[in-house]
Amino acid sequence: MDERESVTNLYRTRKAEREATFAQLSRLDVRVSNARLALFGVGVLLVWLAFGRQILAAGWLLLPFVGFVALIIRHDRLLKQKTKAERAIAFYESGLARLEDRWMGRGISGDRFLHAAHPYALDLDLFGSGSLFELLCTVRTQFGEECLADWLRTPAESTVIRARQEAVRELASRLELREEVAILGASVRSGIRPETLTRWGNAPVALPVSAAIGIALGIAALSIAALVLWAVGYGLLPLFGMAIVGGIFDAVFGKQVRQVIRSSETSRKDLELFADMLALFERETFTSEHLQALQAAVKRDGIPPSVRITRLKTLFEYLEAQQNFLFAPLAFLLRWSFLFAYAIERWREKDGKYLALWLHTAGEFEALCALGGFAHQNPDAIFPEIVETGICYEAEEMAHPLLPVSHAVRNTLTFDPLRRLYIVSGSNMSGKSTLLRTVGTNAVLALMGSPVLASRFRIAPLSLAASIRTEDSLQAGVSRFYAEIKRLSQVVTVAREQPPCLFLLDEILHGTNSHDRRIGAEAILRALVAEGAVGLVTTHDLALARIAEDAALNAVNVHFQDHMEGGQMQFDYLLRSGVVEKSNALELMRAVGLEIPLDSAQETLTP
Repeated sequence: MDERESVTNLYRTRKAEREATFAQLSRLDVRVSNARLALFGVGVLLVWLAFGRQILAAGWLLLPFVGFVALIIRHDRLLKQKTKAERAIAFYESGLARLEDRWMGRGISGDRFLHAAHPYALDLDLFGSGSLFELLCTVRTQFGEECLADWLRTPAESTVIRARQEAVRELASRLELREEVAILGASVRSGIRPETLTRWGNAPVALPVSAAIGIALGIAALSIAALVLWAVGYGLLPLFGMAIVGGIFDAVFGKQVRQVIRSSETSRKDLELFADMLALFERETFTSEHLQALQAAVKRDGIPPSVRITRLKTLFEYLEAQQNFLFAPLAFLLRWSFLFAYAIERWREKDGKYLALWLHTAGEFEALCALGGFAHQNPDAIFPEIVETGICYEAEEMAHPLLPVSHAVRNTLTFDPLRRLYIVSGSNMSGKSTLLRTVGTNAVLALMGSPVLASRFRIAPLSLAASIRTEDSLQAGVSRFYAEIKRLSQVVTVAREQPPCLFLLDEILHGTNSHDRRIGAEAILRALVAEGAVGLVTTHDLALARIAEDAALNAVNVHFQDHMEGGQMQFDYLLRSGVVEKSNALELMRAVGLEIPLDSAQETLTP
């Protein structure tokens, strides 16, 4: 049994155990519901016996009442346990979908992170349905999503990469911990927007007058006294008087209170999940220095962030209590809105500035857990060796992470002083574009601290730029060729401003005639190599392959082959040295029924 099959069996076993737990809790849920119904019936019977027939004393009603309350509490706990079991089942089902290559289109696509101006996100399928983000993303919160997206879009420095590798390696073995993260909080993904919560935490204090709290407490105390006087028969005059005083107080501070309530509307949602995640992170013991450093960074004054967030959540809940129509009159007398708006502002004044740090910590913890899951579900993946400086990219038996394991063909590629530029030729559909994406995607994984799909991998921190998928725009009046040369200009700019650079160019300048294509492509490649960049370019124009004859470019020709078998084009997707010698374009046209005359002389290519 190989390692991947072993992990698959582990997930199946754990999923079956959680399903058994859920079934057991469901049966218990039915019994408790029936018991509540039966106890309610007993209560109705006792009411009839006590007040209708006057056979029993009214005190007997306490028994079903206490029992009913106890069953409500028990039922609430059962529902929470069922929800957690259900989420655990979903956690292992999600893992199995990834292990069995049926995950595409079932997860979080990350479309909102895709920007056409990014130098490689669109080309390497980093975001969207079936993307690398969807494959990796198991986070529950938007701040976790944003952290993961940032890592995909921005290569890290070597020290950061090594630190993340250490953390991911530890979290890969912590399956129970990753399951706990998956079952936290609400049943839907958190809607907290990090920038909204951070902006709210850093906004100026809306209720800065400390003396007002004493006045509000005094009005509340006198209002309670007036209410007691009315209850014992002293009339409504004291109560009306305090209501007028309270109304004047509200007129003075009502605007600020409303501002506090309005500004906190979007910030109080899903705080339970945020607090639970921080609490889980705080109580764990880690061996990774990076995870330990993250824990240490959020500690302040001996009070954990999760406790502080829980306090804020509780203040919001108290503030919302005044919306109950039964409690609203008393809340008005007690100056409830002001007291809790003031308490929220004091919390924000003291701890609001730390929200950004806590959000970042929770998001990074989630992102590291996501990479840990990827590592655990790909036991044949390795953590690349990170070279400190210079240009280094050495990959042996490298596969594309978005391809099914059973279909992914592994190839070896190395950049060094004698191999700075690979010119990749080959037939249509032979694997040229996939090779570019394999090289680029594994570089993205390596430079974010993730394991890669290879048997050996060494890399130095590099910037990336690609021109693989360029599209025209009718609305913007941009042709496909113009879109491509704009992207090529961006690639050269990245190579010049962010050295060293790894570039990936697919069918360069194929939107123009062969004469201009050869001259333009050669000029661009020479400019990139002159800037110290390394990379790959695919081409159908074998005249471009001749630039490998220039020793100054340190270029190498490689190719993919194909052959016809039973009227079908067959590919092995293995990279070979040299220039391809045969085109499959005419054979493909014949294969779909087009009448193309046989002319073998035109189908054999010479560079």
